[in-house]
Amino acid sequence: MRMPHLLLVAPLLVVVFTLQGAEIGEQPRAPGIEAEDYVWEHTEDEVNALLSVEVDYEQGRYAYVYCQGCHRADGSGRQDGTYPQLAGQHASVLIKQILDIRRGSRDNPTMYPFADEHILEYDDLPHIAAYLESLPIPGDNGKGPGDDLARGERLYNRDCRECHGVNGEGDAERFKPVLAGQHYGYLVRQTKEIRDLERRNANPDMVLVLRGYSDEDVEVVADYISRLVMPERAAPR
Repeated sequence: MRMPHLLLVAPLLVVVFTLQGAEIGEQPRAPGIEAEDYVWEHTEDEVNALLSVEVDYEQGRYAYVYCQGCHRADGSGRQDGTYPQLAGQHASVLIKQILDIRRGSRDNPTMYPFADEHILEYDDLPHIAAYLESLPIPGDNGKGPGDDLARGERLYNRDCRECHGVNGEGDAERFKPVLAGQHYGYLVRQTKEIRDLERRNANPDMVLVLRGYSDEDVEVVADYISRLVMPERAAPR
């Protein structure tokens, strides 16, 4: 594992590698992304190999210190959705996303230096992921305006529930992320990027589901999702 002095470098890297905001337009494909660049890689063998490692939660907690500046000590991220909530997320999902960022199939400039071996060692991935998965899901995540939750619920039940579950619990084996407790702002941004083909590692099933969604559809379903709770995983209040 890296020594703690790298913590001094991490804040500077955040400034240098700023997050590029998505520009939502009317075109079905984002400029600069060609069909051959749009990929969905399960990387199941590699993920499963990492998941088979005997987990050391203390090692994961120690290595996670490099992530706390953005995702906070409890894994709750930022309520405005700038950084996602990671606590309680499936280890398989976390590992896959880091691997995708490492090999360039998910574009996230802010994460590039942290996903790279210079800070986050490959061997630490299963330990960090298991540690984050073990954390309770905070209930104070950023939520939407609550203007049309009934419509959001209808859309969720029609298009999202089969994969992400009644309470947003996801599916670890199929790389379906936990949605319960996720920030409204993050949900809106990622959903629009998937719809507009700006997130190259998105599941093709998601792209098909979202292609007919308006901005308002995205916002109301994200509003509903932001209020989902997994009682058995929720942090005590």
